[in-house]
Amino acid sequence: MSPVTRTRWVTFDCYGTLIDWQTGFAAMVARVAGDRVADVVRAYDAHERILEQARPHRLFKDVVVTSLVRSASEVGASVSEADARRLLGAWAELRPFDDAEALLAGLRRRGYRLGVLTNCDDDLFEVTHRTFTKPFDLFVTAERVRGYKPAPWHFRAFEMLTRVRRGDWVHVAASRHHDIDPAQTLGIKHVWLDRAHDATGAATVSAYATSGAEVIDAVDRLMHERRHGLPRSTSVDTTVSMVQPC
Repeated sequence: MSPVTRTRWVTFDCYGTLIDWQTGFAAMVARVAGDRVADVVRAYDAHERILEQARPHRLFKDVVVTSLVRSASEVGASVSEADARRLLGAWAELRPFDDAEALLAGLRRRGYRLGVLTNCDDDLFEVTHRTFTKPFDLFVTAERVRGYKPAPWHFRAFEMLTRVRRGDWVHVAASRHHDIDPAQTLGIKHVWLDRAHDATGAATVSAYATSGAEVIDAVDRLMHERRHGLPRSTSVDTTVSMVQPC
Protein backbone atom coordinates (compact mmCIF):
# COMPACT_ATOMS: atom_id res chain seq x y z
CA MET A 1 0.00 0.00 0.00
CA SER A 2 1.21 3.51 -0.74
CA PRO A 3 1.74 5.77 2.26
CA VAL A 4 -1.26 7.91 3.22
CA THR A 5 -0.66 11.64 3.12
CA ARG A 6 -2.53 14.48 4.72
CA THR A 7 -3.65 17.82 3.36
CA ARG A 8 -1.86 20.61 5.20
CA TRP A 9 -2.98 24.20 4.84
CA VAL A 10 -1.32 27.56 5.37
CA THR A 11 -3.70 30.53 5.19
CA PHE A 12 -2.72 34.17 4.96
CA ASP A 13 -4.13 37.57 5.51
CA CYS A 14 -3.49 39.48 2.30
CA TYR A 15 -3.23 43.27 2.65
CA GLY A 16 -0.40 44.15 5.02
CA THR A 17 0.89 40.57 5.14
CA LEU A 18 1.55 39.59 1.52
CA ILE A 19 0.65 42.91 -0.12
CA ASP A 20 2.46 46.10 0.92
CA TRP A 21 -0.76 47.89 1.89
CA GLN A 22 0.79 50.86 3.71
CA THR A 23 3.04 51.91 0.83
CA GLY A 24 0.53 51.24 -1.93
CA PHE A 25 -2.47 52.75 -0.16
CA ALA A 26 -0.55 55.91 0.75
CA ALA A 27 0.49 56.33 -2.89
CA MET A 28 -3.14 56.03 -3.97
CA VAL A 29 -4.40 58.50 -1.36
CA ALA A 30 -1.69 61.02 -2.27
CA ARG A 31 -3.45 61.56 -5.59
CA VAL A 32 -6.44 63.15 -3.86
CA ALA A 33 -5.08 64.29 -0.49
CA GLY A 34 -1.88 65.96 -1.63
CA ASP A 35 0.41 67.02 1.21
CA ARG A 36 -2.15 65.83 3.78
CA VAL A 37 -1.75 62.19 2.78
CA ALA A 38 0.06 61.15 5.98
CA ASP A 39 -2.66 62.70 8.16
CA VAL A 40 -5.46 61.09 6.14
CA VAL A 41 -3.83 57.64 6.24
CA ARG A 42 -3.28 57.88 10.01
CA ALA A 43 -6.95 58.74 10.55
CA TYR A 44 -8.23 56.11 8.10
CA ASP A 45 -7.82 52.95 10.19
CA ALA A 46 -10.17 54.06 12.97
CA HIS A 47 -12.95 54.90 10.52
CA GLU A 48 -12.46 51.63 8.67
CA ARG A 49 -12.84 49.60 11.88
CA ILE A 50 -16.03 51.43 12.83
CA LEU A 51 -17.62 50.85 9.44
CA GLU A 52 -16.62 47.19 9.33
CA GLN A 53 -18.36 46.60 12.64
CA ALA A 54 -21.56 48.41 11.58
CA ARG A 55 -24.70 46.65 10.40
CA PRO A 56 -25.96 45.99 7.83
CA HIS A 57 -22.82 44.69 6.14
CA ARG A 58 -21.15 47.07 3.69
CA LEU A 59 -18.97 46.03 0.77
CA PHE A 60 -15.30 46.73 1.39
CA LYS A 61 -15.12 49.17 -1.50
CA ASP A 62 -17.85 51.23 0.22
CA VAL A 63 -15.95 51.00 3.51
CA VAL A 64 -12.82 52.33 1.78
CA VAL A 65 -14.63 55.23 0.13
CA THR A 66 -16.56 56.33 3.23
CA SER A 67 -13.51 55.94 5.48
CA LEU A 68 -11.41 58.09 3.16
CA VAL A 69 -14.00 60.85 3.00
CA ARG A 70 -14.44 60.84 6.79
CA SER A 71 -10.73 60.70 7.59
CA ALA A 72 -10.00 63.54 5.18
CA SER A 73 -12.72 65.66 6.76
CA GLU A 74 -11.37 64.89 10.22
CA VAL A 75 -7.92 66.27 9.40
CA GLY A 76 -9.16 69.23 7.39
CA ALA A 77 -8.45 67.85 3.93
CA SER A 78 -10.93 67.75 1.06
CA VAL A 79 -11.63 64.36 -0.55
CA SER A 80 -14.97 63.88 -2.29
CA GLU A 81 -16.79 60.57 -2.56
CA ALA A 82 -16.24 60.66 -6.32
CA ASP A 83 -12.50 61.20 -5.83
CA ALA A 84 -12.29 58.34 -3.32
CA ARG A 85 -14.23 55.97 -5.56
CA ARG A 86 -11.95 56.71 -8.51
CA LEU A 87 -9.00 55.51 -6.45
CA LEU A 88 -10.43 51.99 -6.49
CA GLY A 89 -9.46 51.89 -10.16
CA ALA A 90 -5.82 51.89 -9.07
CA TRP A 91 -6.21 48.74 -6.95
CA ALA A 92 -3.91 46.77 -9.26
CA GLU A 93 -1.05 49.04 -8.22
CA LEU A 94 -0.96 47.42 -4.77
CA ARG A 95 2.04 45.11 -4.98
CA PRO A 96 3.39 42.16 -2.98
CA PHE A 97 6.20 42.59 -0.48
CA ASP A 98 9.61 41.68 -1.88
CA ASP A 99 9.70 38.42 0.09
CA ALA A 100 6.13 37.31 -0.64
CA GLU A 101 6.70 35.22 -3.77
CA ALA A 102 9.69 33.39 -2.28
CA LEU A 103 7.64 32.67 0.85
CA LEU A 104 4.73 31.22 -1.12
CA ALA A 105 7.01 29.22 -3.41
CA GLY A 106 8.89 27.78 -0.46
CA LEU A 107 5.69 26.62 1.21
CA ARG A 108 4.40 25.06 -2.04
CA ARG A 109 7.64 23.13 -2.43
CA ARG A 110 7.02 21.63 1.00
CA GLY A 111 3.60 20.40 -0.11
CA TYR A 112 1.39 22.91 1.70
CA ARG A 113 -1.84 24.13 0.15
CA LEU A 114 -2.24 27.89 0.37
CA GLY A 115 -5.32 29.98 1.12
CA VAL A 116 -6.23 33.60 1.79
CA LEU A 117 -8.68 34.99 4.35
CA THR A 118 -9.21 38.62 3.37
CA ASN A 119 -11.31 41.59 4.49
CA CYS A 120 -11.96 42.45 0.85
CA ASP A 121 -14.61 42.12 -1.86
CA ASP A 122 -14.46 39.39 -4.50
CA ASP A 123 -13.70 41.74 -7.39
CA LEU A 124 -11.01 43.73 -5.60
CA PHE A 125 -9.26 40.58 -4.40
CA GLU A 126 -9.40 39.09 -7.90
CA VAL A 127 -7.45 42.15 -9.10
CA THR A 128 -4.84 41.53 -6.41
CA HIS A 129 -4.88 37.77 -7.02
CA ARG A 130 -3.62 38.33 -10.55
CA THR A 131 -0.50 40.10 -9.24
CA PHE A 132 0.82 36.82 -7.78
CA THR A 133 2.82 34.36 -9.87
CA LYS A 134 0.55 31.42 -9.02
CA PRO A 135 -3.06 31.34 -7.82
CA PHE A 136 -4.01 30.36 -4.29
CA ASP A 137 -5.84 27.08 -3.74
CA LEU A 138 -8.73 28.81 -1.97
CA PHE A 139 -9.73 32.25 -0.78
CA VAL A 140 -12.45 33.52 1.53
CA THR A 141 -13.53 37.16 1.26
CA ALA A 142 -15.51 39.45 3.54
CA GLU A 143 -18.11 39.77 0.79
CA ARG A 144 -18.77 36.03 0.87
CA VAL A 145 -18.99 35.62 4.64
CA ARG A 146 -20.64 39.05 5.06
CA GLY A 147 -18.40 39.95 7.94
CA TYR A 148 -14.96 41.33 8.70
CA LYS A 149 -12.09 40.04 10.77
CA PRO A 150 -11.51 40.06 13.73
CA ALA A 151 -14.97 38.43 13.79
CA PRO A 152 -14.54 34.66 13.33
CA TRP A 153 -16.50 34.13 10.09
CA HIS A 154 -13.50 33.80 7.74
CA PHE A 155 -11.93 31.16 9.97
CA ARG A 156 -15.20 29.29 10.47
CA ALA A 157 -15.92 29.30 6.74
CA PHE A 158 -12.46 28.04 5.86
CA GLU A 159 -12.73 25.23 8.38
CA MET A 160 -16.17 24.22 7.09
CA LEU A 161 -15.08 24.27 3.45
CA THR A 162 -11.85 22.31 3.84
CA ARG A 163 -12.66 20.07 6.82
CA VAL A 164 -9.07 20.74 7.80
CA ARG A 165 -7.68 19.21 10.96
CA ARG A 166 -6.44 21.80 13.41
CA GLY A 167 -3.05 20.13 13.51
CA ASP A 168 -2.74 20.60 9.74
CA TRP A 169 -3.53 24.33 9.59
CA VAL A 170 -1.43 27.42 10.31
CA HIS A 171 -2.60 31.00 9.76
CA VAL A 172 -0.05 33.72 8.92
CA ALA A 173 -0.73 37.43 9.35
CA ALA A 174 0.82 40.78 10.18
CA SER A 175 -2.14 42.27 12.08
CA ARG A 176 -2.56 41.32 15.73
CA HIS A 177 -6.03 42.90 15.85
CA HIS A 178 -7.54 41.46 12.68
CA ASP A 179 -5.93 38.01 12.57
CA ILE A 180 -3.60 36.91 15.33
CA ASP A 181 -5.93 37.73 18.24
CA PRO A 182 -8.95 35.88 16.75
CA ALA A 183 -6.72 32.94 15.75
CA GLN A 184 -5.55 32.71 19.36
CA THR A 185 -9.12 32.89 20.63
CA LEU A 186 -10.22 30.12 18.25
CA GLY A 187 -7.24 27.90 19.08
CA ILE A 188 -5.76 28.07 15.56
CA LYS A 189 -1.99 27.81 15.25
CA HIS A 190 -0.57 31.00 13.82
CA VAL A 191 2.56 32.88 12.81
CA TRP A 192 2.74 36.60 13.51
CA LEU A 193 4.69 38.08 10.60
CA ASP A 194 5.69 41.31 12.30
CA ARG A 195 6.21 43.62 9.34
CA ALA A 196 6.45 46.63 11.68
CA HIS A 197 9.13 44.99 13.86
CA ASP A 198 7.17 45.89 16.96
CA ALA A 199 7.63 42.58 18.86
CA THR A 200 5.29 43.64 21.68
CA GLY A 201 3.67 40.46 22.97
CA ALA A 202 5.73 38.20 20.70
CA ALA A 203 6.08 35.65 23.48
CA THR A 204 2.32 35.06 23.54
CA VAL A 205 1.88 33.93 19.91
CA SER A 206 2.30 30.45 18.41
CA ALA A 207 5.30 31.61 16.38
CA TYR A 208 6.94 34.94 15.61
CA ALA A 209 8.68 36.01 12.39
CA THR A 210 9.93 39.21 10.80
CA SER A 211 10.53 37.89 7.27
CA GLY A 212 9.11 35.45 4.77
CA ALA A 213 12.04 33.06 5.22
CA GLU A 214 11.39 32.91 8.96
CA VAL A 215 7.72 32.14 8.28
CA ILE A 216 8.61 28.98 6.35
CA ASP A 217 10.67 27.63 9.24
CA ALA A 218 7.98 28.61 11.74
CA VAL A 219 5.24 26.83 9.77
CA ASP A 220 7.34 23.68 9.58
CA ARG A 221 7.86 23.72 13.34
CA LEU A 222 4.17 24.24 14.07
CA MET A 223 3.07 21.47 11.75
CA HIS A 224 5.35 18.94 13.50
CA GLU A 225 5.85 17.24 10.15
CA ARG A 226 6.91 13.58 10.27
CA ARG A 227 8.23 11.37 7.53
CA HIS A 228 6.09 8.37 8.42
CA GLY A 229 2.79 7.56 10.06
CA LEU A 230 0.92 10.62 8.81
CA PRO A 231 -2.80 10.78 9.63
CA ARG A 232 -5.32 10.13 6.92
CA SER A 233 -6.14 13.01 4.61
CA THR A 234 -9.59 14.51 4.41
CA SER A 235 -11.26 15.48 1.15
CA VAL A 236 -11.15 19.16 0.24
CA ASP A 237 -13.73 21.23 -1.62
CA THR A 238 -11.95 24.34 -2.90
CA THR A 239 -15.11 26.06 -4.14
CA VAL A 240 -15.82 28.92 -1.75
CA SER A 241 -19.54 29.40 -1.19
CA MET A 242 -21.52 32.04 0.66
CA VAL A 243 -21.38 31.48 4.41
CA GLN A 244 -23.60 33.73 6.48
CA PRO A 245 -22.68 34.78 10.03
CA CYS A 246 -24.99 33.32 12.64
